[in-house]
Formats: sequence, C-alpha cells, structure tokens
Amino acid sequence: MSDERATAQGGMDTSFGFKSVGSGEKQGMVDAVFHQVARRYDIMNDVMSAGLHRVWKDAMVTALNPPRHPGFKVLDVAGGTGDIAFRIVDASHRQAHATVLDINRSMLGVGQERAEKRNLSENVDFVEANAEELPFGDAEFDAYTIAFGIRNVPDIAKALKEAHRVLKRGGRLLVLEFSEVQMPILDKVYDAWSFNGIPALGKAIAGDGEPYRYLVESIRKFPRQADFARMIEQAGFDRVRWTDYSGGIAALHSGWKL
Repeated sequence: MSDERATAQGGMDTSFGFKSVGSGEKQGMVDAVFHQVARRYDIMNDVMSAGLHRVWKDAMVTALNPPRHPGFKVLDVAGGTGDIAFRIVDASHRQAHATVLDINRSMLGVGQERAEKRNLSENVDFVEANAEELPFGDAEFDAYTIAFGIRNVPDIAKALKEAHRVLKRGGRLLVLEFSEVQMPILDKVYDAWSFNGIPALGKAIAGDGEPYRYLVESIRKFPRQADFARMIEQAGFDRVRWTDYSGGIAALHSGWKL
C-alpha cells in the first residue's frame, strides 16, 4: 500500500490529497470539492465504501446509544446532509436534538431539504460554521459526532480542542473516518480499487473523477488509528479507544470529556 500518511497533524493543513498547497489554501479547495458533490454525497460514499458506509454509520449511532428522553443535545460536525443527525434523532425516538454544523452551504442545503421531508425540522437545526472555530459556548453538548469529515479539516488538532471545549463534563466524542487497512491482501485490493476504480466510477456517475481522486488521496494522508488516538488524547479526552470496521477500511474513535 502506498504510505503517504501523516503520523500526526503535521502536513495535513497544507496537503490537498497528495498535493502540497499554501497555508490557508486547503479549506477553499475542499469547499469546492463538496460544492461539486453535495447532491451526490450518498452516491459518493456508496462508491467509496461499496455501500458499507451505511452499516458503519448505523454502528456509530448504536455506539452513541442516545437516550430516549428529552434534553440530549448532540453536535454533528461536517454532517451537512443530515445523515448522522437523522439517525441519532430516530434512535432516540425523536427525543434528542441535533445541531448539524458544516462549512459548506451546498451540503447544508441538502440536509435542510431532507429534514423538512422527514418532518424533523424541530429536532434538527443547521449551522454554517468552521469546525476550527465553533460558534457555541463552553459545555453546551452531550455528544460531538463527525463522520468522514475530520480528514478534510485543515487544523485537526484545533478542531479536536474545540470539540472538547463545547462538550459537557461526561460528554462523548465519536469520530468515524476512513483509516488504514489492517488485513494483508485486503490492503492491496483496497488500494487498487481506491486509486483506479473509485475515480473512474466517480467520473462515470458524476462526470468528473477528480473530486473522488482527492477524497481517496486524503484518506491516505490521514493519520493511522494509533496516531489519531494520540491526537484525541492531546486534545484533552480520556478513555480513548477505536474500533476497526471491515478490516480497518474505516475506524470509529471514541473519547470522553471527564
């Protein structure tokens, strides 16, 4: 497997896939990618995970286990289309309240339309903001979730510290992200599929394979499971653990603010 991964935050803020970009340039380039794919976001994830992202997201919400009584507040970051937020609200029997935060207005627009169609507008609100500078006070949320979004944040360490700040004491962080495959043979198969199959299929479906190429490369730049766990600990979280899904194609990291 090609090994372009960052062992920690170093390099992630100036890498756009395998390309090096100037300081401060990455966010705008990432935004452009997601403006392109907003209407095809679920299809994009289906292509990149062979449909398994739906199973992994369900497992993430099961791990969160939102209570079925009023008052539970979750902040779902980089979740513009509402995918995770809707699952959490449904799992709580519509008792939880989810705030979806995304820097990309196109993604948020898709989520708001879906919330209205599902009659979830009272349970979910949408905020356009940056994960590195959350527009909330200290200790406002019981949980912070982010699925397949943390690797697109230029300053991951800063975003994790912000997550810690806005969580209540006893609050939980859950991060679902594509990760490093841990199984021999599968890693080679996944590598071949990622760099050849995904961009080609993305071009066939969306008419442009480049956004998919970036997304594949950004996965390879993301820190390994153990390295990312250390970043979460450095942000102040305790009891940090991770669970590999599908041989490490994805991993769910968990931490607590104690």
